[in-house]
Amino acid sequence: MKEKQIITIAGGGSGYTPGIVLTMLEHEELQIEEIRLYDNDVKKNENMEVIINFILEKYNYDVNFLRTENPEEAFSGVDFVFSQIRVGGMEMREKDEKVPLKHGLVGQETCGLGGFSYGLRSIRGFLELVGYIQKYAPEAWILNYTNPETIIAEAVRREYPEAKIVNACDMTIGIEEIISESFNYDRKNWIPNYYGLNHFGWYESIYDVEHDRDIMPELIELIKEKGLNVDGEEDSWAQTYRNMETIIRYFPTYLPNNYLEYYLYPNLFVNQANPEYTRANEIMDGRLQKIEDTVHQIQNRQADEIDYESGGHGQYIVDIAASIVHNKNDRFMLIVPNMGAIPNLRDDAVVEVPCYVSAKGVEPISLRKNIPDFHKGLMEAQVASEKLLVDAYFEQSYQKAFEAFTLNQTVPNADVAKKVLDDFMEINKDYWPELK
Repeated sequence: MKEKQIITIAGGGSGYTPGIVLTMLEHEELQIEEIRLYDNDVKKNENMEVIINFILEKYNYDVNFLRTENPEEAFSGVDFVFSQIRVGGMEMREKDEKVPLKHGLVGQETCGLGGFSYGLRSIRGFLELVGYIQKYAPEAWILNYTNPETIIAEAVRREYPEAKIVNACDMTIGIEEIISESFNYDRKNWIPNYYGLNHFGWYESIYDVEHDRDIMPELIELIKEKGLNVDGEEDSWAQTYRNMETIIRYFPTYLPNNYLEYYLYPNLFVNQANPEYTRANEIMDGRLQKIEDTVHQIQNRQADEIDYESGGHGQYIVDIAASIVHNKNDRFMLIVPNMGAIPNLRDDAVVEVPCYVSAKGVEPISLRKNIPDFHKGLMEAQVASEKLLVDAYFEQSYQKAFEAFTLNQTVPNADVAKKVLDDFMEINKDYWPELK
């Protein structure tokens, strides 16, 4: 691979973009020739152009920079595409969250029926993006953060099986960081074993190199005894980690992904939620407003510094790129076709497991033993519902979508599944395929 990299950020107008760019520029193992921002929302892309130009000029980075809404300009000759597109923007995310809550169900961005609404939107937008990349840069690596990731990965596998794509989620990093910081461990010493679907999994063990043992049992006991330190977390995230403590209290053998609250305790989430002000509203009033404020300060020459820094979100995806460039074979939690990684789960499931990443791509690490029936049963049902949803997209099948909604683990009966599906069909008519 070339010494210097050309990287396009698809979904360039995202509030995560400054952190990703700063991580790229500061990374010791990546040399950047050019950064390109691509977004079909011109205003958001223009705003981010202002911020990135400020960063490059303020710190004298010798890097070419391009903002574009033209796919040919965005992708021709690139080495990597970092994808974080959000089809429908935050306005549609708000509907994903509020429509299910209106029916007494979990309203969440990637999980439950809100996740399925977003999934059908994302498939169309993401497959279009992959099509552009296959046309203009077929050898480029796509490092994907676009949600819902297992649904996206399944759709890409069917439509573009030869695409060079790595599906990554940084949620496990967030979980490990809050646990390690709560109890004064150094997670750099950890070798975690994790399995599941995206936002739907468990830690089987966490081997600590410094202590030369699996420390997961003691972490579970510490969480049960003391709880997690959620000081500094936004209210919605703090509540999510408190609900994770509830899961551990009643299912104490494994460390769960905190997103399992939506599937194991949907009643808790619904009771705690404000149907008039959801996570989407928090982000609109927080991260998105921050972009507008920062652009205003820069344009009015009121900014000596800007309140953005490199973080775990950007670090994860940039480290994956470095592992590919330098053939490092580093270890990451990634989303891949199962193919025996979890021996007693169907081979065609799209799972999240530890993987090695090298110049030739992703190599999943097999668990080499069966997972518990409780976990397997939950996962099998969720896998089937997600596959039915992807079927619904490609076949334009209302029946398959109805079956997917009914089988989703957050849904108690077919009556409410149909009501939410019909509401979402109307709301998503400009985004979903026509279901017949």
